[in-house]
Amino acid sequence: MRTDSSPGTLPAREHLPAGDAGTPVLDVVIPVYNEEKDLGPCVVRLHDHLKRTFPYAFRITIADNASTDTTPQVAQRLEAELAEVKSFRLEQKGRGRALRTVWSASDVPILAYMDVDLSTDLNALLPLVAPLISGHSDLAIGSRLARSSRVVRGAKREFISRSYNLILRGSLQARFSDAQCGFKAIRRDVAQVLLPMVEDTGWFFDTEMLVIAERAGLRIHEVPVDWVDDPNSTVHIVKTATDDLKGVWRVGKALATGSLPLDRVARPFGDDPRDRDIQDVPKGLARQLVGFCVVGALSTLFYLVLYSLFRQLSGSQIANALALLVSAVANTAANRRLTFGVRGRGGAVRHQAQGLVVFGIGLALTSGSLAALNAASSDPAHSTELAVLVAANLAATVLRFLLFRAWVFPDRDGGRQDSSTVVATHTPSSPTYTTASGGHEQQAPLPHRPAHQPYAQGSTTTTQLRAGEAADGTWRDATMQLQPVRPHDTDPGDPR
Repeated sequence: MRTDSSPGTLPAREHLPAGDAGTPVLDVVIPVYNEEKDLGPCVVRLHDHLKRTFPYAFRITIADNASTDTTPQVAQRLEAELAEVKSFRLEQKGRGRALRTVWSASDVPILAYMDVDLSTDLNALLPLVAPLISGHSDLAIGSRLARSSRVVRGAKREFISRSYNLILRGSLQARFSDAQCGFKAIRRDVAQVLLPMVEDTGWFFDTEMLVIAERAGLRIHEVPVDWVDDPNSTVHIVKTATDDLKGVWRVGKALATGSLPLDRVARPFGDDPRDRDIQDVPKGLARQLVGFCVVGALSTLFYLVLYSLFRQLSGSQIANALALLVSAVANTAANRRLTFGVRGRGGAVRHQAQGLVVFGIGLALTSGSLAALNAASSDPAHSTELAVLVAANLAATVLRFLLFRAWVFPDRDGGRQDSSTVVATHTPSSPTYTTASGGHEQQAPLPHRPAHQPYAQGSTTTTQLRAGEAADGTWRDATMQLQPVRPHDTDPGDPR
């Protein structure tokens, strides 16, 4: 058996052939609420599929969130009959709450979930988790809207699903194709940092998690699925749609105001371009140029509209000064937030004051251009005035960018890490496997995806174990102790 996996990687396929005992690599969570009829057939079918086809040790966790029928008894019976099945009960409703609680407490490196109706063909499960096991991706989702997906469902649900995803693309600039498919997976090390940032406890949980992950620069792998609609689904479409739209508004507002600490997720995972040490290239120059050009184009249009309005009430010089003043304040605020990424109110007054100095330079250029035009022609046409002003503004724009970058919003860190940035580093105290050995729990470091770690201080020692191998070299089953991660999160009125 090969053991040549390098530090920071999950086990290669040959490390855990199908049928070998040991620490599970995959934990499939099935959130349920009053599913006494479907739960048994679902778990038996999933268990049989994983036993026959999945090449790693696995676990199936039934997450019962406040069922009022015999679902808890069914879950306990399945746990007693099947060694790979565990059950856990929450006293509050909410699929998102159930997933967050079980995922946060799990000791398995790959976490997945699927709906109890098994509408998604199980043959997509291995393609779903394979990129996570290999370290290629951070999250994976099944997509019913991919070109090669094969879907059977009614026109009503098709319309709602596509409309919802169009809303996500238009409002949150989401690039993933299907937020609502109940067939997703995530790496545990990513989940531990990402889940505390997700507020929703219901059906919007998936969408919020994906939007935050995407905005943080994590890689989301999509798998086309074969999907057959369950006509007996208990999802309340109107209530769910209303809650989802409220969630879209909340997340969009958080992204617009910069209240989400995306660096907390972006820094530890993936190959963040901001962490690369590239010589002779100013930090963030390309992105700042693009942002400045977009803001500048919109500011110019705003300026021209204002100038045309003020020109009807006053002379050209006064109209130019007023239009430039108003647009300059808006331009400084937009560049401060969008181009140079300065958030919060700290230094805002100073930045606006410096922006007004830059405005004065622009005013001198544009006013000088108008004076030269009036000297050359006693009554220039309005279109000529606009053309001269556009040319003068282009020259002022170049100078404005240089002044903004070097004086108003300089990179004072000199490439050093901002002390306010929250950074998660992988050290021996990072997420671990919990293995049972002689009645005592032993900790072994969780293998994780290789990533550039410029912020780690000092040397660290990493113990390398194969998946399923205990610290003493033996192979035993893992113990799992599940505890709610948010004891204060009680909302008995939370609807499904």
